[in-house]
Amino acid sequence: MNFESGEQGMSKEVLLVVEMVSNEKGVDKNIIFEALEAALINATKKRYDHELDLEVTIDRHTGNYQTFRRWLVVEEEELSSHASTRQISFKDAKQREPTIEIGGYIKEAVESVAFGRIAAQSARQVILQKVRDAEKAQIAAAFKDKVGDILHGVVKRIEKGNVIIDLGGNAEGYIPREELIPHESIRNGDRLRAYLKSVKIDNRGTQLLMSRVCPEMLIKLFHLEVPEISSGYIEIIAAARDPGSRAKIAVKAKDTRLDPVGACVGMRGSRVQAVSNELNGERVDIILWDDDEVKFVLNSMSPAEVISVVMDEDAHSMDIAVAEEQLSQAIGKNGQNVKLASLLTGWELNVMSNQQAKQKLEAEQQAVIDLFVKYLGIEEELAATLVGEGFSTLEEVAYVPIEELLEIDGLDEHLVTELQQRANEALITREIVKEERLEIQPPSDELLALDGMTKDLAEQLADIGIITPDDLAEQSVDDLLVIKDLHKERAAALIMTARAPWFQG
Repeated sequence: MNFESGEQGMSKEVLLVVEMVSNEKGVDKNIIFEALEAALINATKKRYDHELDLEVTIDRHTGNYQTFRRWLVVEEEELSSHASTRQISFKDAKQREPTIEIGGYIKEAVESVAFGRIAAQSARQVILQKVRDAEKAQIAAAFKDKVGDILHGVVKRIEKGNVIIDLGGNAEGYIPREELIPHESIRNGDRLRAYLKSVKIDNRGTQLLMSRVCPEMLIKLFHLEVPEISSGYIEIIAAARDPGSRAKIAVKAKDTRLDPVGACVGMRGSRVQAVSNELNGERVDIILWDDDEVKFVLNSMSPAEVISVVMDEDAHSMDIAVAEEQLSQAIGKNGQNVKLASLLTGWELNVMSNQQAKQKLEAEQQAVIDLFVKYLGIEEELAATLVGEGFSTLEEVAYVPIEELLEIDGLDEHLVTELQQRANEALITREIVKEERLEIQPPSDELLALDGMTKDLAEQLADIGIITPDDLAEQSVDDLLVIKDLHKERAAALIMTARAPWFQG
């Protein structure tokens, strides 16, 4: 760009430059005009005074341009230290232009500078920056509606394990190393598909952050491969992945006549195999979703067959019992199967053999029987009857409606009243003991040594009378939630750790 001086001499060359740059970069012509105006302002300031407020306007049709010095119209009391060069009071402005309003400008034409070599270089830099900014905005606008889609492109380069994909139109996708499938072989020139997670603009440009390991990618691949999903007849409820190794998806048919699992598998496994191939051989289990949470968990443990389930709603966990010969399959290599099932269902799943489950249940029941015998002063046979009827805490015995206790064989009104009175007294006694312990006893070494225990938490437990692992084992999850920042999941895990000796066989 080597411009001659003069308002008229510049016109054709201005239009030529705007046309050329706009076509070459695919940028709106008005952006180029604005860049040229900014360059002319910079050049003009060098001639006059950097403090001046200048405006250059280029006629978009003829290419002619004019330069103005201007002053912002403000109230008298708002005049700043730059008033003489950039501002004018409303009173003075009205004398020069009666129709002027506050916030407007008083303008005065000044001589326009010629576009010499320095001015042309300045214009070039401004134009390039404007073009870069426009390209960033264009790429962001083109891809913002594609967030959540799978995009494909060609691997352009690999930098420190991160992959840059050419998506066309000067757009590059960025896949961080941690968003790549482990042990996947990727080379320059490979065609690759990935899930677009976000679009961000920063100083380096527009970053299109992509992933090949997120569950959403798995879901989107099934949308592409299974027409019944893309058309809305089948819905994917949840997905969980161990990227490159194994995954599970839960599917549901909106029409009961459809087989959602079969549709996702496809003829001779063609559909699920196509998804697996795209994910570097990742094996995908397709699970039938059920609104009954226990049935859903049973389905999610596939291919293992579950014998029994014990649900703990407080801890949001389930104990899963399977046959001894299926234990390793249910758990999976490095716990993979049960981990994916937990992620898929949202429940903490504890897998054990049927024998272990029986031992655990018997130990837990015996602990409750011993509790009733100790605090209610009853025979073990009666305590076992109460446990068999579903009673597991002193609170339940104390506060359940009398009618429910009277439905149990062998209990009359006198005995029921006596049991509830003893349960109430036992609860009061336990609270008194806790308060006494509170004053004199620190947490025991055994409590401090429990897996998952910290000194701070042990001291907080001691504050509410829980001194030993046995004390902890007798608590419910709700009992522990009085401790600040202790969540249900951690409380449940600590209680189960303390109860572990109950069912060690």
